[in-house]
Amino acid sequence: MALFGVQLVVTMVMASVIQKILPHYSFARWLLCSGSLRWYQHPTEDELRNLAGKQKGQKRKDRKYNGHIDSKPLTVPKDIDLQLETKCITEVDTLALYYFPEFQWLVDFTVAATAVYLITEFYYSVAQPSGEMNISVVWCLLVLAFVIKILFSLTAHYFKLEEGGERSLCITFAFFFFVKAMIILIVTENYLEFGLETGFANFSDSAQQFLEYQGLESQGPISKLTFKLILALLCSLIGAFLTFPGLRLAQMHLDALNLTTAKFTQTLLYINFLSPLIMVLLWVKPITKDYILNPTLGKESVPLMSEQSYDTLRLWVIILMCVLRLAMMRHHLQAYLNLAQKGVDQMKKEAGRISTVDLQKMIARVFYYLCVIALQYVAPLVMLLHTTLLLKTLGGHSWWVYPEEDLPCLHEMNSDSVIRAEQIALLKPDTVVETGARASVAQLSMALGGLRTVFSPLLFRGLFSFFTWWIAACLFSTSLFGLFYHQYLMAA
Repeated sequence: MALFGVQLVVTMVMASVIQKILPHYSFARWLLCSGSLRWYQHPTEDELRNLAGKQKGQKRKDRKYNGHIDSKPLTVPKDIDLQLETKCITEVDTLALYYFPEFQWLVDFTVAATAVYLITEFYYSVAQPSGEMNISVVWCLLVLAFVIKILFSLTAHYFKLEEGGERSLCITFAFFFFVKAMIILIVTENYLEFGLETGFANFSDSAQQFLEYQGLESQGPISKLTFKLILALLCSLIGAFLTFPGLRLAQMHLDALNLTTAKFTQTLLYINFLSPLIMVLLWVKPITKDYILNPTLGKESVPLMSEQSYDTLRLWVIILMCVLRLAMMRHHLQAYLNLAQKGVDQMKKEAGRISTVDLQKMIARVFYYLCVIALQYVAPLVMLLHTTLLLKTLGGHSWWVYPEEDLPCLHEMNSDSVIRAEQIALLKPDTVVETGARASVAQLSMALGGLRTVFSPLLFRGLFSFFTWWIAACLFSTSLFGLFYHQYLMAA
């Protein structure tokens, strides 16, 4: 009965919405085509010929090399008086954008998954079902899988480039983040409060008890060294994926600051750029948690909130930062589109000539890669949001402040599911023989209850706290490097 409940109905309805409604009312298409973004159109060959002072009927010079006629391309002076025309992005224009189907699918599916999560959270807060699997977890995991797939395809695209150094830069950052992850994983819980040590200890003890309960002898499923080595490899992979999104964010941040003159918008841009640093500091215990929980007021230390309240506050801060980043998306994308005009202005300062084809490609390339830049901006945001949602659900947190005695049981071996399974298993022998299937149900319930005890909220709390912190740390590290590169190295 729990399987065919409200959650399954919500999932089926949302699947129908994704298939029938979202292709016509796409949030991703609205982000690009709402009229707030303007792109620069490249000039035609006739317009460039008129600006260069050449007549339309003038023939091009032909050169003959070894019997072959080489047609010389039309060139124009680089300091040509060229003024680009702007146009609002329409739905027809998006058909020519690279990675637009991937961008549309990721954004629309993320909206659907977030809606399922909100409805499920409301259902759990009102009905408080017991024994049901939270199906919003599956939606969040699917979102993370799609994000990883898209980031992998974008990184693979950089690897295919023979020139430019993108491949070497990606490999260098992957090794850098691997070393950084190994250093972070040896820091004690007194400084970085992830809960990994507590979660892994609970996982090892529960797994050992579960295997002994099944009649198997084991010292644990995995050693701590292997566990941290796997985490370091995953962190290196995530860091490599977030290298170019962070570098691109730094450039768009600088351009967006130069684009706007409103002080309030500039303040929001600064907060948006520093938001990953704020998320990182939320887990640094001596800087934030110790001062908030036990502030020193005179001679007495009066706690402002409990640990559960601080965990809830941390979740809300991350979500608000994600909302701010989504609100600042238009400013960053418009700053990227202005690179076409910026490139033309830079070209006018140079001497020489440029072919009309190269000039048109330089201007058109900016618009055609808009969705690639949008994916690099949205993908880390989606990762942070849904990793935080998984941290709340699987980690046993709450959106509200509740008393400590009402906390759910986290890691006790004798859970309710195991007790119910044992009660089914202790039925009368004749009843079990009659039904036949009840014994199988009892064994399955005991196995699932044991696995639920092994993979406890303590383990998930440690894992998703660490990954949420790590995504923010990688994004801030690469953005800070990009800021230094574009502001100082490029200027030099």
